[in-house]
Amino acid sequence: MNEKDTVISMSVVRRLPRYYRFFCELRDSGVARISSRNLAERMGVTASQIRQDLNCFGEFGQQGYGYPVERLCEELRQILGFNTTHGTVLIGLGNLGRAVVNHMDFAGKGLPLVGIFDDAPALVGTQVNGITVRSTSELEAFCAEHQPSVAALCIPKEAAKQLSERLIAAGIQAFWNFSHYDIAVAHPEVVVENVHLGDSLMTLSYLLEHK
Repeated sequence: MNEKDTVISMSVVRRLPRYYRFFCELRDSGVARISSRNLAERMGVTASQIRQDLNCFGEFGQQGYGYPVERLCEELRQILGFNTTHGTVLIGLGNLGRAVVNHMDFAGKGLPLVGIFDDAPALVGTQVNGITVRSTSELEAFCAEHQPSVAALCIPKEAAKQLSERLIAAGIQAFWNFSHYDIAVAHPEVVVENVHLGDSLMTLSYLLEHK
């Protein structure tokens, strides 16, 4: 992968996971190469957009030959950072937190889950997917020992400010943030990916209303 020395727009970055999924599905279906036109038809976008997006990261296709599917899977995996390991802790094992733990492939994305924290007495000391649930009172000691880089916050907004401050002080560099608390306002130095399920549902409602 030979990434160009330019700033990649977030709109391109947010399309990368979809490209990765499509190329991996093609690989698993036995497709060896595909043209930008055929890929565009499958994805419902334009061929020029695909070419422009992928060209931000290097020259992967040839006119008349198309994109080598296996290579693109590996290139996109590297571009997305899956080949680098960043330990992740999850805070909050309520319904949302438990669903995230059980259904997300953290390790496959280079973000292996190394710790789970919750203050409910019924949960502390139990195990989920082989990981012992700890009290948040142990956060600092755990981070000092295991040095995770990422925290998934599956907690209410009112609890997120204090916990995010503690986590940043303990060395956390990035947040997958379900809490609706805007961490980046107070801490622009950390990476934050906010997940607002309610916003997504409202967008669906809008699209249905204006289709």
